[in-house]
Amino acid sequence: MRERKRYMWLPFLILSLAITPTRSNTLFIYKSCHTTLYPELCYLYLSRFATRIGTSPRLLAQTALAATLSTTRTTSKQLITYTKTHKMTRREMSAMKDCLEEIGDSAYELHISMVEMGKVRSGSDFLFNMNSIETWVSAALTDDDTCTDGFSDKRMNTEVKIMVRKHVLNIAHLASIALAFVNNYAKG
Repeated sequence: MRERKRYMWLPFLILSLAITPTRSNTLFIYKSCHTTLYPELCYLYLSRFATRIGTSPRLLAQTALAATLSTTRTTSKQLITYTKTHKMTRREMSAMKDCLEEIGDSAYELHISMVEMGKVRSGSDFLFNMNSIETWVSAALTDDDTCTDGFSDKRMNTEVKIMVRKHVLNIAHLASIALAFVNNYAKG
């Protein structure tokens, strides 16, 4: 319950960031998104925050982290709901439990990354702090990948595998986008 309260403010933060964008801000996001592996997904998630982001690589990275964390939490809820509304084998339930644990770890690492991005300032510790953030986001991406590994058994229900893969790949792609923007900001 305490973990849930910690993130309750996140949807409100994301919604408060969405204001009418200007052309230069939207173009900045468009061009930045086209440097990632998933430009369409990137633009879909981040263009609505163009006014808040402006042309700031720092705010772009922070917003990408926030969008990824929010989507990760939503995905976790969707998977929990799925387990309550669909009959699953013991093996599938075990894989889902492991997957939800990995997604929880991913959310924690993304949260730590966001907090640290808010504290990072230029100076002697900048590269060290950015390296730490890059490590946490990379770990979140690894957790997402590990989640889907549990559903590789051929004997599992195809519907379950497809559903989990669809949701988890989305958050993994968003984590990849966030990592690209964190890396870009770290390079200056």
